[in-house]
Amino acid sequence: MIPLGRLPGPKGMELDGARFLVAGATGEFGAALARELSEQGCELAVLGRDRERLEGLAGELSATSGRFDARDRAGIEGAVDALAAGLGGLDGVVVAVGAAAFGAGGDLSLETVEDVFAINTLAPIALVSAALPHLPDDGAIVGVTAIVADHPTAGLAAYSASKAAFSAYLAVLRRERRRAGGTVLDVRPPHMDTAFAEHALTGEPPPLPEPVDHLEVVARTIAALREGRRELAWDLESRALVTR
Repeated sequence: MIPLGRLPGPKGMELDGARFLVAGATGEFGAALARELSEQGCELAVLGRDRERLEGLAGELSATSGRFDARDRAGIEGAVDALAAGLGGLDGVVVAVGAAAFGAGGDLSLETVEDVFAINTLAPIALVSAALPHLPDDGAIVGVTAIVADHPTAGLAAYSASKAAFSAYLAVLRRERRRAGGTVLDVRPPHMDTAFAEHALTGEPPPLPEPVDHLEVVARTIAALREGRRELAWDLESRALVTR
């Protein structure tokens, strides 16, 4: 018997044969995660902004694909619906969309702040919302936020706030879906060895720590998904990725 007030935790996920939509698949981390999901036997649909990279990845993974721009939220629902229909439904969705803007809070223009939130908060929420009707109750949602959601960082005011907002959304969604046993995994990696910082909307990055191998984060994300974990985060004391 389940104690009063306690709900069963997520049961984890069998990936072989699972149908996944990966949004942000033309980024280095999103592409690596899509490749690993394919290796695990998933059927994939990929969404991205860079047409050439998107077509190349879709061909490599025998995936269906759709192009979208995170600033154009009006097109997100239709793109997700079309790809979900092509797969015959979804068992999981990964949202690995993001962009940084470097600069102190008072130095960024309001237009830049709006762009940061459009890409890091509003588009990811729109992507998850569009995917939810296609997911079973025990389906999986993976949102890639960042270490700054836990540790807001000087010189990254808008980026920290936008990632914290999406992280809070995922936390609430996890509570709402917990009774059905679905997984909502928040991946909050530290600085990784990708070109992410080089594609910032504005400004120069502050001094950054030694990067973590993004393929290690991918491997740990897959393991956390299999185990039904809720968080994959960076522990400052042990300087290691931890799951909860």
